[in-house]
Amino acid sequence: MKIAIVGGSGKMGQWFARLLAQEGHEVLLVGRSEEKLRAVQQELDVDITTDVSRVGDANAIILSVPLDTFEAVVKQIAPHTHSGQNVVDFTSLKAEPVDIMHRHITSAVTLGTHPVFGPGAKSLVNQNFVLTPTNDGETALADKVRDYLEAKGARVSLMAPEEHDRMMTVILGLAHFIAIVSADTLLRMERFQEMKQIGGTTFRVLYTLVESVISEDPELYASLQMSFPDIGEIEGQFQQSVKTWADLVKSGDRQAFVDRMSALKDRLEETDPHFQKAYEDMYRITDGLP
Repeated sequence: MKIAIVGGSGKMGQWFARLLAQEGHEVLLVGRSEEKLRAVQQELDVDITTDVSRVGDANAIILSVPLDTFEAVVKQIAPHTHSGQNVVDFTSLKAEPVDIMHRHITSAVTLGTHPVFGPGAKSLVNQNFVLTPTNDGETALADKVRDYLEAKGARVSLMAPEEHDRMMTVILGLAHFIAIVSADTLLRMERFQEMKQIGGTTFRVLYTLVESVISEDPELYASLQMSFPDIGEIEGQFQQSVKTWADLVKSGDRQAFVDRMSALKDRLEETDPHFQKAYEDMYRITDGLP
C-alpha cells in the first residue's frame, strides 16, 4: 500500500513514516520544505516531495499538520483526492478538522483520528487512539483502522468528534496548563537547580512532566489552549481549587485539610479500587529516569 503523509517532516509524521516503512508500505512524505524532507529521507527509506498533487497516487493520506494550517492544507490536497482513497487526520481536536474535511474532500472517505501520545513512544503497544466516525463509510473505515491498531497492541476508542474535544479539554488542556504553570512557579525559585538535584520521587515525576511539555513547540500549545472547548471554565475551576487548598494551608486548618483529602481519597477509591497502586507505578516511572 502507498501511504502519503502530509506534514511528514514533523515529529509525529516521522514517527508514523518509520512505522509504516518498517511494515513494508511505500511511504511518501509531503511537505513545504525540501531541506527538512531531505533530512528525514536520510534517516528513513521513504520518498519525499513538495508537490501536493502526488497525494493522488496514494491509497491512503495521513494529515499530520498543525490546527492553524489544517484548512489551508486540506484545500490544497482536496483537488487531488479521489474515490477509493482514505484520508485521516492526526490533529488533537476533532470537531473542526472533521468538518473541514467533510466540506472540502468530497470523494475520498475521511476519518478523524487522534493518536493520544507523542513521538517519544517506542511502539503502538498500550498507546491510546480515538477514532471519530460520523457516517456509515467512516464507521467501516474506523473498524478496519481499529483492527489494525489493536493487532499492534494499541487501545482504541470510538466517539463523536464533539465528545472527543470535550474530553481532550481536560486530558490535554488541563494537564498542559498545570505543567506550564508549575514550570513558571519552579523557575522563579532561587535554589531551583539544587532542588532538582536532591528532589525525591514525586518531584522527579512532576519535573519530568514540566520538561516534557515545555520542550514542545509553544505555538502548538498556544493553539491548543485557545481551541479547546470550555477550557476557560475548566481552568477557572482549577484556579478556584488552588485557592481553596492554599487558603487551608495559609490558615493552618489542619483538620479541614485532612477531611478534604480523605474525601478525595474516598471518591478515587469508588471510581478505581486499585488506585493506590499508583504509588508503586510512580517508582517504576522514576526507575527509568536519569
